[in-house]
Amino acid sequence: MEVQTGVKIGHTCLHRLVEKQEWSEPIAKIEVEETSIDGGKVRLRGNLGEGSHWQDYKAVRLHESYYGAFYQDNEALINYINHQPLAYLLTCLGDGHEGIWKIISQLNPGKTRREILDWYHLIENLYKVGGSLKREHLIFVKILLLAHSFFWLLPSSSGSISYL
Repeated sequence: MEVQTGVKIGHTCLHRLVEKQEWSEPIAKIEVEETSIDGGKVRLRGNLGEGSHWQDYKAVRLHESYYGAFYQDNEALINYINHQPLAYLLTCLGDGHEGIWKIISQLNPGKTRREILDWYHLIENLYKVGGSLKREHLIFVKILLLAHSFFWLLPSSSGSISYL
C-alpha cells in the first residue's frame, strides 16, 4: 500500500480491512464458451516455532476475462462456474489430474462439454503409454495442419496464415 499510495498502513489494519470487505464473484456479461481449471498448493505458516504446512486450492479462468480462486472448496468453484451464462458447448481445459476432471465432469449440467488435455500433460502421458518423440512430432504436425486449414477460412486480412 505504501508504494502505491504513499500512506503507510500496518499489516493488522490491512488484515481487518480485508476481513470486513464483502467479496462477490463476478458474473460474466457475455456467454462463456471456454474455461480452464488448475490446482495448486499454498504454504501456510503457523505461529513462530510451529512450522508450516501446504494446502490445496483451485483456480478457474472463464472465457478470457474472468478469474477466480477457491481455497479447499470445490463445490463453491463448481457453483460459481455453473451460475455463469454458459454456452451449450463449453470447452474445458485441464491438466489431467483426477481432481480437476472430477470438477469438470460436474460443469454445464444438461448441456455439452468438450474436454481438452493441455499440451504439456498430453505429451507427458504419451510417453507413459509408449509414445516417442516421433509421435509427438506427428501429433504437432497434424494439429498445425488442422489449424492451417481452419485459418484459410478466415479473411485474408487477419494475418493468421502468416503467423503460422
